[in-house]
Amino acid sequence: MLQILLTLLGCLVLLITLVPYLRIRHWSVRGFDFPLLQIASMATALALVQLAAGPSHWWHWGGIVASLLAAVIQWSRIYPWTVLARRIVVRSGPHAPDRELKLLISNVLMPNRQAEKLIALVRSHQPDLLLTLESDQWWGEQLDAAIGAEMPDAVRVPLDNLYGMHLYSRLPLEDVQVKWLIQDDIPSIHAWVRLKSGGRIRLHALHPRPPAPSESDESLWRDAELLLVGKEIAKSAHPTVVAGDLNDVAWSRTTKLFCKISGMLDPRRGRGLYSTFHARYPLLRWPLDHVFVTEHFTLVAMQRLPEVGSDHFPILISLCHNPSRADENEPEQADAEERRDAEETVEEAQERHGEEPV
Repeated sequence: MLQILLTLLGCLVLLITLVPYLRIRHWSVRGFDFPLLQIASMATALALVQLAAGPSHWWHWGGIVASLLAAVIQWSRIYPWTVLARRIVVRSGPHAPDRELKLLISNVLMPNRQAEKLIALVRSHQPDLLLTLESDQWWGEQLDAAIGAEMPDAVRVPLDNLYGMHLYSRLPLEDVQVKWLIQDDIPSIHAWVRLKSGGRIRLHALHPRPPAPSESDESLWRDAELLLVGKEIAKSAHPTVVAGDLNDVAWSRTTKLFCKISGMLDPRRGRGLYSTFHARYPLLRWPLDHVFVTEHFTLVAMQRLPEVGSDHFPILISLCHNPSRADENEPEQADAEERRDAEETVEEAQERHGEEPV
């Protein structure tokens, strides 16, 4: 009986591993993109337990092979975000401080009222930019009172629908735009940041709607927003940073397609997962909060910060605007089929939203 159960579990974990390869946008399928580390660990443990139980029939070996295959697939997908893999954003050496950009990102969880924890982190780490997600009017008032004077350039989009955003800056923000790219209730912030060196950096702050039962039945809206921004970035040669809670994991097909379309790089590659969600459940964590950069940057430092009462950990990253080392970074390029896929995803979302495709 035990062998039957283990064999069935091995087949089930393989099925769960293969399901995300289906190009189906429903949340019940896309949800399996997230817990790769958990599924990989489960598949590995299942294979070991089945071997220890002493397989005696061919179908016992079938369960072992299924578990091992699932483990290999999942660990291979996770591998680029481990310290064993090659880094695609090089580390900064000695550099001028006026070319550095320090960014703190925090999904604060709108009902959370422990603002003092986040404010303490801001005062401790002194970021140039603070981006908050899910911040409503109350959060804006707390942040204005605590850091408004020292971070005077600010963009405030307080909403009570879990998609409010606030951006505070010690550096000048120029040509600021708040856009509603795909859906009328999902804002994004777009601005130029003027470094102390005089250099200008393009910043896109995003928080698309996730595929989840309480949010959206499908991933179309999230996918289209990411890819629409990716297409815009691809048309420009300017140094660019994309930051926010993207409600997607680094290894998903959509995020990888976004990086290929835009030519952006993930600083976590070769450094670790930096899982930010769920802050309260150590065994159920994956990276939802992201910073992507163009090849114009090198990495000074990156860390996950302590919890602030939210279900997300904050992320702190320091970048150096260092275009002279751009050839040391390695962006991927989309092929014709991937570009066509991105175009069709954006057009479908715009058409279903009642707009003409662009």
